[in-house]
Amino acid sequence: MTKKRNASGKGASEQGRTGFLVLLIGGALFAIAVLYALGAFSFLSSNGSATQNEDDEQTSFVPEEKWLKRAYAIDDLFHEVYTAGWEGANGAIGDAFLYAVTGDSSLLRFHTVKHPMRDLFNGTWVDDRAWAALAEMYWWDFTGRTREEFVESAEIRYVEAKMQGRLSNHEGYWSWYNWPPESDVQDQIFTNSNMNQMVTVACWLYEATGKEEYLKDALKVWNGDGTVPGIEQVLYKGDGIWEGARGPAAFGKQLPWEGASYCAIGAALYNVTKDEKYRDIAVATARRIMDPATGWVDPDHYYQLRMDGNGAFVHFILDAYMLAPEELPGIPAKIERMLEHVWTNHFGRARVVLHRTSDHGIRNGWNPNGGEDGYGVDEVGTVHPQSQAVRAFGVFCYVLDRYVNQ
Repeated sequence: MTKKRNASGKGASEQGRTGFLVLLIGGALFAIAVLYALGAFSFLSSNGSATQNEDDEQTSFVPEEKWLKRAYAIDDLFHEVYTAGWEGANGAIGDAFLYAVTGDSSLLRFHTVKHPMRDLFNGTWVDDRAWAALAEMYWWDFTGRTREEFVESAEIRYVEAKMQGRLSNHEGYWSWYNWPPESDVQDQIFTNSNMNQMVTVACWLYEATGKEEYLKDALKVWNGDGTVPGIEQVLYKGDGIWEGARGPAAFGKQLPWEGASYCAIGAALYNVTKDEKYRDIAVATARRIMDPATGWVDPDHYYQLRMDGNGAFVHFILDAYMLAPEELPGIPAKIERMLEHVWTNHFGRARVVLHRTSDHGIRNGWNPNGGEDGYGVDEVGTVHPQSQAVRAFGVFCYVLDRYVNQ
């Protein structure tokens, strides 16, 4: 039998040594790969600092500014009581604004690793999913508009609700509704301005995807379709005045917070269309609501006199301010007075607990005498009021950082 010639021309002993070295190097590389997968070399990407698990929520960020310290104190309890529903989504919105100010990666990890926002429950009412989608879109914006998973999740929430028929004109005008037409639901449809936060979602999705259908939806709700009117024609009376059906705040009242929600909707529409109409209505609405002569806020400390939902309320008013700071120059000072009133328990004179100093739990209603109308106004430190407080304090910190202290 003829032996085959070695192609390299090397002798058998040399070939054996080469094979041994290949096996040795290959084994070493395999061992390194295993160790890397197990995190043994994490120090290479941590500048020599101690290894930190992605699920570890401890942060090296230490706030120094007064309002950031307060926001973080409130946020600590929110993270303890967090649930993956609309309440958690409201707190996630507040955390997004804090992240924009601080760059604190532990906030991002909380809402992407430990509690991924895609797992937020859509809930029953359509505004529940709107808060979830808005949380995702704010995080998309504040993380550099590169993380498409946020957009994809928000888009699924929106498209599913639209396919269910919740964008409708069955009550005589175009709007988002909590349930599709002819739904066998005994609960009253409520809070048109909350349901139409889906318009704000549509504006974000148009900005993120460029799909014209989202902008068309948003414009149809506000302006109608030429035959059936939209919300402006039906509910807006001019000079910042919105009027809808009366009733209890949580069940039956069509426009909570005197229509403050439309500040956010108008701001979103202006941002994508640059039509001054939306800007003007948002500004007029905020100006009227925050004028004590209107009878809606306290003349000294600017908290709502009669209703809950203060975190979202603060955000809506600040949306109008960020749209036109030169036209609403006094808004940040009024919001600061409101939040100072909460933090100090109405400067020590409140008859109900607004700020529980033992753990920084915040009450859902901010009237120092209690007695407000709304959903869970007496709750302190549970996920509902705590998420609202995080949203209020977080957005305010952002406004201070980007607008006031520049």
